[in-house]
Amino acid sequence: MKLKPRTLAMILAGGRVDELNVLTHYRPKSAVPFGGFARVIDFPLSNLMNSGLEQVAILSQFRSFSLINHIGIGAAWDMIGKYRGVSILPPSTGFGTSSWYKGTADAVFQNADFINYHDPDEVLILSGDHIYQMDYRDMIAYHREKDADLTIACVQVPPDKAQRFGVADIDDEDQARGGRLHKYEEKPVDPKFNWASMTIFCFKPKVLHEVLTTNAREDNSFEFGRDIIPRLLSEKRKIYGYKFHDYWGYSRTIAEYWQTSMDLLGPEPKIELDRWGVRTNLEHRNIRDLQPLKVGSQARIQDSLIYNGCVIEGEVEHSIIFPGVHVQKGAVVKDSVLFFNNVVGRDSHIEKIISDVNVTMGNGVRIGKGGGEGGDNVTILGWNNAFPDKIVIGADCTIYPHLELNKLNRNIKDGEVIR
Repeated sequence: MKLKPRTLAMILAGGRVDELNVLTHYRPKSAVPFGGFARVIDFPLSNLMNSGLEQVAILSQFRSFSLINHIGIGAAWDMIGKYRGVSILPPSTGFGTSSWYKGTADAVFQNADFINYHDPDEVLILSGDHIYQMDYRDMIAYHREKDADLTIACVQVPPDKAQRFGVADIDDEDQARGGRLHKYEEKPVDPKFNWASMTIFCFKPKVLHEVLTTNAREDNSFEFGRDIIPRLLSEKRKIYGYKFHDYWGYSRTIAEYWQTSMDLLGPEPKIELDRWGVRTNLEHRNIRDLQPLKVGSQARIQDSLIYNGCVIEGEVEHSIIFPGVHVQKGAVVKDSVLFFNNVVGRDSHIEKIISDVNVTMGNGVRIGKGGGEGGDNVTILGWNNAFPDKIVIGADCTIYPHLELNKLNRNIKDGEVIR
């Protein structure tokens, strides 16, 4: 007999990230495709499954359809059963103080009845936006060992990037696992420490309820990093930092998303999807039923990930190709990420671009130029666009979705934004 789970997981998956531009025009960041077949939210979901934590709530708000369609009933992650399941909790209006989620903390606060119903020993709150592999049981065990009110997973970041994160001062009680968290600053201008919050919080339910209730009564801001953690520190609560020492992909910007995608490639990839045990919903977009990859007699593929349903007749180098893509004869795709159902026409040259779903590029087009450091100079193509033959689009350009590009009788220069 399977026992009632002691841990309730809640994934913050509702937000749009402006820095990801047109990739989040019609979907939350957690639903952005990643890795050639998956979605960003598949990483925390797979981590939960591999950690044996199977009672999960997903807090969603911005354009939730694609996310709901992808999650389904949770079968892809074995989350079906008496004490297993995925519940999607959008905001609602009605009796009481319900409204749109005003922030990450408010999203959890509005679902306090859901937490009370499950009566867990701890609440594990996760961001649905990051690429990493973690066994949450280690963090939970550390949280219980320290009898902490709150434990925060943290990863070291370069000092020159620490101002982008909430950063913590963690003592050296346990060099490998963590220590008491003494100070915390949310995106400081001049950071004094560089243990960055991964937005993974393990709370005692009673403490979580108390601080969320107090914050809702006394404050007009509702974020864990900006409001809840400083409030708990001011109350002298027991807060610990759990130190994470492995790969963490923070893909908040186009440059970071591109670089994190490229970390899947090379002779020693930093992200190993098979070893990490990442699962996705193969029924979404009918991935399960697609034909095997077809490779033409003149095709050349080097250091790339290419999945079912693709037809490759040209050259693909150092790129990630999602199902349903057709690269026609004479075409070259380099340093790029092509989402589902793209077509690259004959004799076209595509370099350092990210192309959303259902994009058709005509014959002889030139899009992107490459160059720049890391993820700089990436060109973004919004979904459901058709580019006419022989058009030239420079580096670092952004093309919005659903445009009548056949009426655009000129080439697009570097850095242009076409709406």
